[in-house]
Amino acid sequence: MKLAGLKTVESAHDDSVWCATWVPATETRPALLLTGSLDETVRLWKGDELVLERTNSGHCLGVVSVAAHPLGVIAASASLDSFVRVFNVDTNNTVATLEAPPSEVWQMQFDPKGNILAVAGGSSTSVKLWDTHTWQLVDSLTIPRPESSKPAEKPISKKFVLSVAWSPDGRRLACGSMDGTISVFDVARSKFLHHLEGHFMPVRSLAYSPNDARLLFSASDDAHIHMYDSDGKCMVGSMSGHSSWVLSLDASPDGAAIATGSSDRTVKLWDLSMRAAVQTMSNHTDQVWGVAFRPPGGTGVRAGRLASVSDDKSVSLYDYS
Repeated sequence: MKLAGLKTVESAHDDSVWCATWVPATETRPALLLTGSLDETVRLWKGDELVLERTNSGHCLGVVSVAAHPLGVIAASASLDSFVRVFNVDTNNTVATLEAPPSEVWQMQFDPKGNILAVAGGSSTSVKLWDTHTWQLVDSLTIPRPESSKPAEKPISKKFVLSVAWSPDGRRLACGSMDGTISVFDVARSKFLHHLEGHFMPVRSLAYSPNDARLLFSASDDAHIHMYDSDGKCMVGSMSGHSSWVLSLDASPDGAAIATGSSDRTVKLWDLSMRAAVQTMSNHTDQVWGVAFRPPGGTGVRAGRLASVSDDKSVSLYDYS
């Protein structure tokens, strides 16, 4: 497996680029890359050429997360302005605007069937679940305090929820917190199952293996990537190689690799069979906030693609093979 640099757009946004995801292909168009920036905009890029398709405005502060519905028709952007804007990808018409209290909107992800949008609730120490048909808040999954915490400790800031990930079967939802714990929920029963421990600094990114509904990957400021059996409550592997915070992580569609972005300014490709980094890409000049593999699908699309975004305002595209 390897990455090959295809293209970098240097000033892709007017300020730091904080997030990226792929909008799946539809019958009428190929997959698009969606990026969000401190410049308050969301941009859509043609997937193979990194040609700007459109710029969406509508937020009044930086965009911290973007998410795409699995059918590729709608997407969502979350901002420091505490609003989530849901929009039609092809027309940019606003579908819904979801409001939260300050600092309670962070990473988001649609469930695999596209029925629920999960939003990491930041200082609310919970994950909010929104119905994608009615756009009503249907549940709030609250993280309980671990039994070991002392009564004198103030848990609120420690359990600040940064990241979310759905298992590929849609049954489990994992969220990562500022204190390094990962919480796993049974969504259908609205039930907290357990914490996954091992990190001691913020967990900024989570991803399940597309091939194994139990295998969860996590990226943390402690510079480690962990692999968990998320149902068995145990860590099954740990990988290190970045010299600083690991800010972002994504699993390849074939389930054989993960990619990570770090504040050490690099993107790394990790072979899961070897549990080691097999390649380091150094084309960014500042910390890498987002990495995203293009999902499979679309007419005539065979090649794998990975995108990365950075504080240096650039977007990079790589071939993955």
